[in-house]
Amino acid sequence: AAVHLPFLPRDARIVDSTGALELRQVPAKMLVIGGGIIGLEMATVYSTLGARVDVVEMLDRLMQGPDADAVKVWEKQNAHRFDNVMLKTRTVAVEARDDGLWVKFEGDKAPAEPVRYDLILQSAGRSPNGKKIGAEKAGVIVGERGFIPVDAQMRTNVPHIFAIGDIVGQPMLAHKAVHEAHVAAEVAAGHKAAFDATVIPGVAYTHPEVAWVGYTEAQAKAEGKKVDTAKFPWAASGRAIANGADYGFTKLIFDAETHRVIGGTIVGPSAGDMIGEVCLAIEMGADATDIGKTIHPHPTLGETVGMAAEVAHGSCTDLPPMRKK
Repeated sequence: AAVHLPFLPRDARIVDSTGALELRQVPAKMLVIGGGIIGLEMATVYSTLGARVDVVEMLDRLMQGPDADAVKVWEKQNAHRFDNVMLKTRTVAVEARDDGLWVKFEGDKAPAEPVRYDLILQSAGRSPNGKKIGAEKAGVIVGERGFIPVDAQMRTNVPHIFAIGDIVGQPMLAHKAVHEAHVAAEVAAGHKAAFDATVIPGVAYTHPEVAWVGYTEAQAKAEGKKVDTAKFPWAASGRAIANGADYGFTKLIFDAETHRVIGGTIVGPSAGDMIGEVCLAIEMGADATDIGKTIHPHPTLGETVGMAAEVAHGSCTDLPPMRKK
């Protein structure tokens, strides 16, 4: 279920992501509270449909999942799309009037006076509904936060009851839930199966798309993990140039010792379609040579994954040679 912010009044003009899909008309002016993936996806949709959109985010950047360099590309490409993007800014009060929703902000980018909106989308996250479905009546253990613990076969503490999806924990993604459902169904049918995915990809279905999987540079740095990074700029991709997407890039992250792929980030059109190759590379323990020596079709955006691998071992002929340190 969507998280309802306590300072928001109950009003038909204040919706969550589910309500945003049920609107009968496009609002003239809209506020999106929360600069995460869901909020930005909805903001993209409604701005494309003609709404004037403001986005407010408490933190100092949008999209907390991918690396900052990908977010910067996204922000540059969307600078014209939204009226205001207010970072390090809080929504502190909302007054529902007949003429609109009047919102007061506090923070670095906060307007001095309340601002009127026709619609507010609250996208400050989702919470599990484990404590709302009566699971305890069946003897199923529910955690304090509402998640239901399961084992690798998706069994709860009651052996014949399975649980999958958002209710069993992060990340709350449809493709993770589907994979878990396959495991649960196979186990229930008597087959040997377990959820043992090494990585789960994330995608922001915005314009442009941003996709990432495994380690990001920020995560590796935070954990003190030694990595090598290879980035292929789409400005060197003929297909990207022809598609007007030369701003994008494909980045691979390798373990500095084993040279295996442990992460990747792609920003640009169809990034979500392309990240699957990086997922497979990680699951199979592939290194830069494995990917770089695999012939990719040309000219495609997908070949930038292979080119990023070539960058890693210095054999990419589509870029000027790197200067030796």
